[in-house]
Amino acid sequence: MDLGLAGKWALVCASSKGLGKGCAAALVAEGVNVVMTARTAADLEAAAAELRALGRGEVRAVAGDITTAEGRAAALAACPQVDILVNNAGGPPPGDFRDWGRDEWVKALEANMLTPIELIKATVDGMAARGFGRIVNITSGAVKAPIDVLGLSNGARSGLTGFVAGLARSGIAARNVTVNNLLPGAFDTDRLRKTLAAGAAKAGLDADQAMQRRMQAIPARRFGTAEEFGAACAFLCSQQAGYITGQNWLLDGGAYPGTF
Repeated sequence: MDLGLAGKWALVCASSKGLGKGCAAALVAEGVNVVMTARTAADLEAAAAELRALGRGEVRAVAGDITTAEGRAAALAACPQVDILVNNAGGPPPGDFRDWGRDEWVKALEANMLTPIELIKATVDGMAARGFGRIVNITSGAVKAPIDVLGLSNGARSGLTGFVAGLARSGIAARNVTVNNLLPGAFDTDRLRKTLAAGAAKAGLDADQAMQRRMQAIPARRFGTAEEFGAACAFLCSQQAGYITGQNWLLDGGAYPGTF
């Protein structure tokens, strides 16, 4: 299927690895010009080189911290126009809410709620004026099924979800600008492996055993891949997805047990 995106410009945050990279790769494969961001320049350049080798859209790499005003300004300056915005940032660490002070909460809110809102604010009116825009926020399956040790993520990402629910249904919908959230469950990423390894060590388990136990708890009996996550993102960005907005797409291999 031709998604009708060739020649569009996309800003994909935190895209040097994992799910962000999967989204960037899927968009480049559709002929989209992509500006990639990440804090570690070496990892970002390596990822950008891989995507350039696809021989489709132009790929620009902007190293910096997207959670800062300077990082956002640099990323936006590298993108002639933002037709597609993929918001993404590493999730805050797990823990007990009793151990978190104001600084930890503010940091989580800055990364997982306020930064996406700032980027939306900087780009959404231009999208509406041009009559096309796709905003996809990578959040977490914990927004739908909260995980007790991920309180910082539960709170910050749920705040973004509430904001998006209102924005998506405002006047921008009539201007062909959609806003949706992708909620990943367990995907085979560095973050998942580190989290499982830390949990295994705390419980006195072998890391491989912890991985297998987690997979067996998923109906699909496997972890998701960055490639299939990127494909879902690319479809939400497509011309064909113009009637989908304000939605939370859960990609978790069937792990969520509810009907709705």
